[in-house]
Amino acid sequence: MLTLQLINENPEAVIERLAVKCFDGREPIMRVVELDKQRRAAQKERDDNAAQLNKMAAQIGALMKQGQREEAEGVKAQVAALKNTNKDIDERLKAVEDEITEILLSIPNVPYEGVPAGRTAEDNVVEKEGGPMPQLGEEALPHWELAKKYNLIDFDLGVKITGAGFPVYIGKGARLQRALIQFFLDEAGKAGYVEVEPPYVVNEDSGRGTGQLPDKEGQMYHATLDNFYLIPTAEVPVTNMYRDVILSQDELPKMNCAYSACFRREAGSYGKDVRGLNRLHQFDKVEIVRIERPEDSYAALEQMKDHVQGLLEKLELPWHILRLCGGDMSFTSAITFDFEVWSAAQQRWLEVSSVSNFETYQANRLKCRYRGDDKKTRLCHTLNGSALALPRIVAALLENNQTPEGIRVPKCLHKYTGFEIID
Repeated sequence: MLTLQLINENPEAVIERLAVKCFDGREPIMRVVELDKQRRAAQKERDDNAAQLNKMAAQIGALMKQGQREEAEGVKAQVAALKNTNKDIDERLKAVEDEITEILLSIPNVPYEGVPAGRTAEDNVVEKEGGPMPQLGEEALPHWELAKKYNLIDFDLGVKITGAGFPVYIGKGARLQRALIQFFLDEAGKAGYVEVEPPYVVNEDSGRGTGQLPDKEGQMYHATLDNFYLIPTAEVPVTNMYRDVILSQDELPKMNCAYSACFRREAGSYGKDVRGLNRLHQFDKVEIVRIERPEDSYAALEQMKDHVQGLLEKLELPWHILRLCGGDMSFTSAITFDFEVWSAAQQRWLEVSSVSNFETYQANRLKCRYRGDDKKTRLCHTLNGSALALPRIVAALLENNQTPEGIRVPKCLHKYTGFEIID
């Protein structure tokens, strides 16, 4: 969430930047400013009373030593009254702090100055593109038909077992999944990311820490009996490893990668754009997460983008990078770059990765800090990215590499799949 310091330094600038995200922040921001004035006034009154209580304690001791018991009892009565006043102040202070927190949790992150204005995906900006564009004939099949033809994925069986959006991978389809996961993990390891294997369910504090709660509560599967949530991405448990942690400056950056299944309700998803692997309720993904000093985070963001680009180049897929406009960005992100690959049979671009810098927004929720050379603690910057999400990668690989002899497997995967063609 936004820091009070950022808001108080220039509330009008915060309101202006939030408008880039198509968020009207005037009322909540100005309410926070007013409440913080009340908070500081109450805290000053509390501190002044504490100082007065210390003086009274010393005064009582002196009076007792001098045998002035009656006068000491009078001071004790004043102490009791002041303590009651402090209870009232504490209640008022808690109410104000709770309201501030509730409002801050409802305000999205302020977009970085490089984020373009815009409301929808049509306003995103193509930054870079590359990769060979496949030339397929009119007889080219979409991935869901290829999956059926070569017995790779059974969508109907998934519906029988669970429901729509939960496919069953079979034979070489399952082997291709494992190959991609191991390839992505190996490449992340080469880039310096330390692998972790996190839980697939998290508690409410973890969901709140990375910003999925309360913003995306309706999109998450909720195990109500235990009040646990199935993770929508490994970002949630991995980033929460650093919740309530003070790191030394020398420990940064922290770089982790993790494979996980991901679970998303995707309420309201329907139509041709969600057919096959285009949008699932359960899917596999490798995530990369970084905890950085603020002055290093944007250089780290570029490194993450280069890493994802390198994966797509090794997979021989056509790709482009989008700088998302304010209206198409997530609630928590300060800046996001989406990677999309070309689906030759569907004739459309498919998102396969988002790489984001959250600056201090998540760290403030998480209380993720580091101690500098001056011994002061500061909020870290958090970053994450998909490297990569599998479903649409598989869709593009199947469609783009179909030949009369079968589906060609990219060379970088041969040692993982054990086969070079799916026939």
